[in-house]
Amino acid sequence: MSPTVTGMAAGAVLAVMALAFGFWGLLLTALFMGIGAVLGRTSEGKLDLGGVLDALRGKRSSS
Repeated sequence: MSPTVTGMAAGAVLAVMALAFGFWGLLLTALFMGIGAVLGRTSEGKLDLGGVLDALRGKRSSS
């Protein structure tokens, strides 16, 4: 799937959750989608989770 189609699908899911469950349901859905995206990128090998955590802790710079 192209990034445009993926973005449209994510937007549609968030819109339905906002209508069905209100603001907090929307936030919870967005949080779970973000967690799923991070886990998916990590399992594909496109994201080094250890490097991200080191950067957040200030142990490694991005340059």
